[in-house]
This record gives sequence, C-alpha cells and structure tokens, in this order.
Amino acid sequence: MYPNLYYAFKDIFGVEWNWLRIFNSFGFFVAIAFIAAAVVLTKELRRKERDGLMVYTEETIMVGRPASLAELFVNFLLGFLLGYKIIGLFTAEGDVLKDPQSFIFSSAGNLPAGILLGLLLAGLKWYEKNKQKLAKPEQRKIRIWPHDRVGDMVIFAAVFGFLGAKIFHNLENWDQLVRNPLESLISFDGLTFYGGLICAGLAIAWYARKHKIGFWHLGDSMAPALMIAYAIGRLGCQVSGDGDWGILNSAYVTQLPGKSVPADTATFRQAVAANQEFYAKQFRGSEVEHAPVKAPSFLPTWTVAYAYPHNVIKDGMPIPGCKEDHCYVLPVPVYPTPFYETVICTILFFFLWGIRKRIRTAGIIFGIYLILNGIERFFVEKIRVNTEYDIMGFHPTQAEIISFFLVLAGVLIILIRRKKRAPAA
Repeated sequence: MYPNLYYAFKDIFGVEWNWLRIFNSFGFFVAIAFIAAAVVLTKELRRKERDGLMVYTEETIMVGRPASLAELFVNFLLGFLLGYKIIGLFTAEGDVLKDPQSFIFSSAGNLPAGILLGLLLAGLKWYEKNKQKLAKPEQRKIRIWPHDRVGDMVIFAAVFGFLGAKIFHNLENWDQLVRNPLESLISFDGLTFYGGLICAGLAIAWYARKHKIGFWHLGDSMAPALMIAYAIGRLGCQVSGDGDWGILNSAYVTQLPGKSVPADTATFRQAVAANQEFYAKQFRGSEVEHAPVKAPSFLPTWTVAYAYPHNVIKDGMPIPGCKEDHCYVLPVPVYPTPFYETVICTILFFFLWGIRKRIRTAGIIFGIYLILNGIERFFVEKIRVNTEYDIMGFHPTQAEIISFFLVLAGVLIILIRRKKRAPAA
C-alpha cells in the first residue's frame, strides 16, 4: 500500500523524497479522476454542439476596467494562504512532513512567504488588467458554449461532492462524529461516494438550469465521465487502503509482514480470536463476516485475498520491525472490492461510450448510467464491510438503499424519456 506518493516513489524508484508525503495517494487519484471526467465531458459536449443538440448562450461583460480592490484582495488572500501553508510546510522544522494534514489545519505557517506570494499574485492581477485597460471601458457580448463551462462544473462537483461525501459518511458513522466531531468534519478520511454523487449532481443541475444548459443532454454527456471518474477514484481506494474493502476471505490468513497464505478453518478462527478486539470494533459486536474462496490458478492471490499492508487508515495489527508512519496490516486478508469496482466500471465506461451515438433520445444514456451504477454497487455491497440499518427486519447498508433508488430512478427516466422524440439535428 502507498498511503502517499512518498511510499510509492520509495518502493518503485528507490528514492526517499520527504516532500512527497504531502500528496496523499487517494487525493492524487481523485485529482486524476476529475481531470479524466473533464476531458470526457468536454469531448462529448463538443460532439453534441457539432450535432446541433446543444447551443450557446450570450453574456454581456465589461472589458477595459482596471483591477478592482476586491480582485486584488482575493488574489492576495489566495497567494498568502498558499505561501503561508504550502511553502511553510516545506520550510518547517521537525517531522512536519510525516503528518502534513495536521499542519495544514493548524495555525502554523511561514508568514514572510505568505505575504510575498500574496503580493506577487496581487501584482500579477494588477498587471494583467492594466494591459487590457481601455480609456473608456465598454460592454461586449460573448458566446459561451456548454463545453466552455466544464471548468466551473468541475469546481462545483469537487466542492459539493466533498461536502456531500463527508455528510453521508458521518450520517453512516454517527458514533465517530459524536466522539470527535471536529476531526470527523474536516479530515479527508471517510468519504461516501453516493453522498458526493447526490450533492454534486444537485449542484450541477442548479448550475445547468441557471446557465440554460439542456439538462438531459448534459446528463447523457456526464454519464460516461462519471463512470470513468468512479473507476479511477476506486483505484485510489485500492492503492491507499482507505478501508473500502470487503469481508474476510477465510480461505487465507496473513503471514507477516503482509503475505496472504492458504489456511484451514481452524487457522482462520485462531487468527480471528487472536485479534478479537480489532474485529469486535470493526463488526461492532456482530458475527465476523467471511467467505472462503481460493484464487484461480491464472490470477494472483491478492485479487481475492489482500491484507492491505501499510494502509492509510492504520487498521489491523502492527507490522514487526516497521518504523514508518503506517505500519499496520489486516490479520486476515479481505476481498479487494475497490479493485473489482475499478475493473467493472472501466468496462461499463467503454459500454456507455460505445452506445452514446446510437441512442438519440436525450436522457436515456443517463438513465442507463443510473441503472448500471446502482446494480454494480448493490452487488459489491454484498461482500463489503459497511454499517447496516435495521428497517422492518431488513438490514441494508446506506449504499444498498441509495443504489436501489438509483436503479428505480434510471428505469423511470428511460420510460418517461422514451415518449420524447429525438430532436432533429
């Protein structure tokens, strides 16, 4: 496992660059996921614009004005924060780089660097505006196509997606929120995908309505983008070991420092008993969920049983002799469900990408995406470790409930939109 890029570069290239510790592996893959989604969305919006399915809007802007005090202040503030925290992180003494997140949320920083970078960004803003300054500022109309707004939509998705992911995670893990509310709310650990999807989706829908972007065509364009983004994001879960793994594979036990070796039932039970406190906390007093499955000869063992050594959440038992910051491994290997979701959603992305030109009625592709996403997640939940609710004798997880309604929404959208004739290009 690679909790951050420092561990990845150390293992792959044999270099130890401490400054790489500030780049968490999960965050790195999330950034790649957003970039991939933006590229796919832009490409699909451009295609729809060429086909006459989406049109531009006109906006009136004022050109030739000098930089306002508000613009200068915003640029100074942004530069100050970057200099104070980011440059401060590199110049701080001690073992700050081993826990960059704590430093970011503390009051510590580099004041001179913050002031200098703030003045630099404010000065650049003033210079840029001064070059474009006219003797008499004037109003001009510009055309803005939907693909021109992808950057704004990505920012909306990132901000509201993070907030939604945190909210839904804390609702699902209420006891953690009560024990430590501040850390639960501001930490980058503990994110629920469906919370992010729902809140980001609502924000994008509002944005599309405000800027007169066809909702159904936008939804169809976003479907493959969301699918590939999810596949890449789950790869980040797998690489970092963020806890989104499956139930125990009782056909194996962990051999330190992190190898999965075959085991019989007695050996499996001994491993669970030796780590009873850990599993009691993980499964919250219920029976330890497990299923024995041997890896096929044509696949490596880790594809069905992985112990997640050096996982980012420091879960499991200590690794003897390890002196790094992440020195834990699971006592019994689990099913690497993030890896499964990466494979499945990559296949589903190519499926959606392949049918996008064949279906002309707007909204159908989006409905298909909701159905595929809901079905995929519903069945993965069957082998994942998650909080279960007690609803009239049923014990679904939060993701199972949401995935059910996603499938239902997808079916309704397809049925309703099928009655709409495809518009002529």
